[in-house]
Amino acid sequence: MAKFIIRRTLYMIPILLGIALITFLLFNMAGGDPAAQAAGKYATAERIEEIRTELGLDGPLYVQFGRHVQQMLTFDFGRSWATKQTISSMITSGIDASMSLTVPTLIITQIITIALALFIAFFRGTLFDKTSLIVCLALLSFSSLVYILYGQFSLAFNAGLFPISGWDPSWVGRWQYLILPILIGVMLSLGGSVLFYRTVFIDQLHQDYVRTARSKGLSDNVIMYKHILRNALIPIITVVVAQMPFVIVGSLLIEAFFQIPGLGGMTYQAINNADFPVIKAMTMIGAILYLVFQLVADILYAVVDPRVQVR
Repeated sequence: MAKFIIRRTLYMIPILLGIALITFLLFNMAGGDPAAQAAGKYATAERIEEIRTELGLDGPLYVQFGRHVQQMLTFDFGRSWATKQTISSMITSGIDASMSLTVPTLIITQIITIALALFIAFFRGTLFDKTSLIVCLALLSFSSLVYILYGQFSLAFNAGLFPISGWDPSWVGRWQYLILPILIGVMLSLGGSVLFYRTVFIDQLHQDYVRTARSKGLSDNVIMYKHILRNALIPIITVVVAQMPFVIVGSLLIEAFFQIPGLGGMTYQAINNADFPVIKAMTMIGAILYLVFQLVADILYAVVDPRVQVR
């Protein structure tokens, strides 16, 4: 296991360098002149050159790329063009709000979807199963904006059940602003997750160990909730781990519409303001988190299933 972790960690180095190179080229060449973007629409040529010198964009490309890699390794991404704050401090202050939204959303979603999928799989082929499929497909058919706008207009504005938007930094006061965003986040994931888990559980129902368990006289409930759920842990881990980077970097649209000062809302504002340093930093952090959690998933596979060999 130790050799595997070291080897996979070493494999991550060229991948991260490749991501850094692509990100650098996209933001410094394909995205136009960064100095002109930072100076503003009506800046003079002299002011653009001053900005270019201040940002270190007047040097050779290989020097700029080296600085970009150094920022990635040290997590020192400079300052935001829009707010003039250090990006590291912006990220640190936004993690708390983002995780207050995304962690409860992930936990509630997994509990509800796994339980529903097991229940639906138990009644596979029945009218209840077919109706559930239609409902899940209908939930998938709507854009995330539909859920957000409907929740704000109907549940918050008309019914007055929740605040339309806002934020309270205190631990107790923030939850009145988070209940509706969490509900919307759960609804956004409900249809797809139930369909995926249902397929996984039904596939497990046709395995030999299920027939053996039935031949021993075990009830369907014991088979479903003890044996099938345990053997379906690998796809469950895959889904949960794949969502972990988004748990940390936040939910972009939900945070933006509900004015939650998390990393997702910060990224949304950076996109609107063409704040390239912030966008670049969040892109690199997302890539690093994705690679790290893929390694975590591989390790967990070997832990939960002895048949999986780490090589």
